[in-house]
Amino acid sequence: MAREIYADRARLALFASETGWNSLVARAMAHPWFPWRTASVPVPSRLMFAPHDLRTGDPARAGELYAGRFSFAGKLVLTDGSSPFEMEPPSAEWARELYSFGWLRHLQAAASPIARAHARALVGDWITIRGHRLPQASSPEVAARRVMSWLSQSPLILQDADPGFHRRFIRSLTAQVRYIKSVGPNAPDGRPRLTCALALAFASLCMADQARLMKTAQKRLVDEIERQILGDGGHASRNPGMLIELLLDLLPLRQCFSARHVPPPQALMNAIDRMMPMLRFFRHVDGAFALFNGMGPTPADALATVLAYDDARGRPVSNAPYSGYQRMEAGGTVVIADTGAPPPISMSLEAHAGCLSFELSAGRHRIVVNCGLPATGRDEWRSVARQTAAHSTAVVEDTSSCRFVAGGALARLCGTPVLGGPTDIHVDRGERGGADVLRASHDGYAARFGIVHQRSWRLSPDGMRVDGEDLFRVAQGEEFPADQPGRYAIRFHLHPSVEPSRASDGQTVILKLPDGDDWAFTAPGSTVVIEESIFLAGGAGPRRTEQIVISGQARDVPRIEWTFVRLKALRD
Repeated sequence: MAREIYADRARLALFASETGWNSLVARAMAHPWFPWRTASVPVPSRLMFAPHDLRTGDPARAGELYAGRFSFAGKLVLTDGSSPFEMEPPSAEWARELYSFGWLRHLQAAASPIARAHARALVGDWITIRGHRLPQASSPEVAARRVMSWLSQSPLILQDADPGFHRRFIRSLTAQVRYIKSVGPNAPDGRPRLTCALALAFASLCMADQARLMKTAQKRLVDEIERQILGDGGHASRNPGMLIELLLDLLPLRQCFSARHVPPPQALMNAIDRMMPMLRFFRHVDGAFALFNGMGPTPADALATVLAYDDARGRPVSNAPYSGYQRMEAGGTVVIADTGAPPPISMSLEAHAGCLSFELSAGRHRIVVNCGLPATGRDEWRSVARQTAAHSTAVVEDTSSCRFVAGGALARLCGTPVLGGPTDIHVDRGERGGADVLRASHDGYAARFGIVHQRSWRLSPDGMRVDGEDLFRVAQGEEFPADQPGRYAIRFHLHPSVEPSRASDGQTVILKLPDGDDWAFTAPGSTVVIEESIFLAGGAGPRRTEQIVISGQARDVPRIEWTFVRLKALRD
């Protein structure tokens, strides 16, 4: 245990020092006197074309913006004729949304002279007040998203613009590209750093006279793609939703290379080809993504847009070893399981302690889920949603299988990354009697409680039955010491559409589904209870739901068998 604490402190000290240094460099470069503003990127003579924005715009939102109603991240600000950039942001999420300028697509969707004039006026306000100096606006990721938004919506902004505004717009855009070029390598690891590389690549292709920038941008893009996109197509953060967000940028970037008649980097093409099958890997039959490692509500319109570019449209792969996930599917029943270690500390700010958790769906309905995260207000729920107890797996001594930075000054500096968690994970997959069988184990509780958790799943060939087993064994030795703590709770969080009712035998729960295709859960020899839970990833926000819980002592009952079965199969 002492060795584990020292290792945590060493990892945290190294990560905090790197994060602090990168933050200091970014703040210094954002200062007006910093020399990056001179000539690191020449001012282009023109914009050659605009990238295609795959994110959907809403004309109704354009009317709200014109009326001075700026609603982002669940917060509403009424400007009453003032510039929104001079208002006090109600939350950091709201500020990031406003300063990223992604809302320009709503004005583009309106396709009216008023919308164009309003977009031009707002961009003009930003340039006049030098909005890029605002605290949230100088974040490397926010600055990169703003550059991509300005480039993709440049026809909206510049149509009917006078030459003076055109020059101001080009100069401001160039200054922001210079800033991204300077701070990109020091941006937080993961998506922020990759977003900076993407913005630089877009700018080098869309702005004229950028031969040198194009070389730099391509090298950075290739380096980040090769480092962050894993061999099976997953992202290094292990967040399934990251695939959708990145493909919404990678696909238009591929089109930009084609428009400039420049061969795209092979790393870009390979990454897209690997990522596309993973979209289907994480989907349940109802189209929703499995809720692992920071995934929230599935953006159905964005997912449909990205899937339209998938030429293969084949059956999803079943094994994603680099990402640490497994998928089992038969007869319309789908099981998706987390069998991976936490991501590297620099990419673990949203990672969850959900090793050996799983989700189960049958037909068009999800049955077993993880709690997930909401679309807005994520900061309020993140500490709860990341705990092992918010996942459909076993919890030992009410403790998570991963250790997180708890809070305080370190959390303000570097967030709440995963300090440690399962490292020794074994996964075996095979077939028995025509059924798909998966077995996995992790040592996330070994150092603290001397316990290794092993879980098995067996999906019948017709998809009518899922048999499972949870096994707790000592990490060293052959039997549990009499005084060893090992209280466990095996949790199965249910989707809000499922109505559970406990049978009189105390070990069976009937699960009523909306379409009448009901299932039963049974755990012979165990006492099964129904407790309250919460489903955070609902489209309309968090919703109350329920969970099935089996409790016990590992030294008394180390093996628990359980089954999900269609009632139709029981009757037959």
